[in-house]
Amino acid sequence: MPDRSTGEPRNPRALYPPPPARPLDETDRALVRALLDDGRLSNAELARRVNLPESTCAGRVRALRDSGVIRGVHAEVDHAALGQPMEAIIALRFAVHTRTSMDSFRERIAAVPGVIAAFHVAGADDFLVHVTAPTSDDLRDLVLDHLTAVEGVAHAQTSLVFERIVGVRQLG
Repeated sequence: MPDRSTGEPRNPRALYPPPPARPLDETDRALVRALLDDGRLSNAELARRVNLPESTCAGRVRALRDSGVIRGVHAEVDHAALGQPMEAIIALRFAVHTRTSMDSFRERIAAVPGVIAAFHVAGADDFLVHVTAPTSDDLRDLVLDHLTAVEGVAHAQTSLVFERIVGVRQLG
């Protein structure tokens, strides 16, 4: 996927900034925990919950964003309510593991309709792709037209998601 400002191909590794310059303290962790619980908190409410002055809270959150600890705030949606009740994880295995093929797939997969997330993983499989679709026929078409049709994909295994369980203790 090209960089919007330059039009040059974007380095996927550049999406993740370097780790923070300083270790996170308990106040930083409290801010992150509060935002994980509710990303819509106002600065005033966030400051109250972690017992900070509002200006200090705003500065700390800004520093967490600038350092890449907080990469964004997102809505969690009910895919079935949006007309996409089929959810699956597709494990993909490539025949050849060149940087070009991996980078090409990484760029392509983000634009496939129905892709929630893709994970480049170690082990028997190369990618796990989390998708959603309106029907089982649409799920089949997504796999055949957009995943197994990719040059180099040697194997795909689709696992239906029956239930999604979200961790409540993401930050220890």
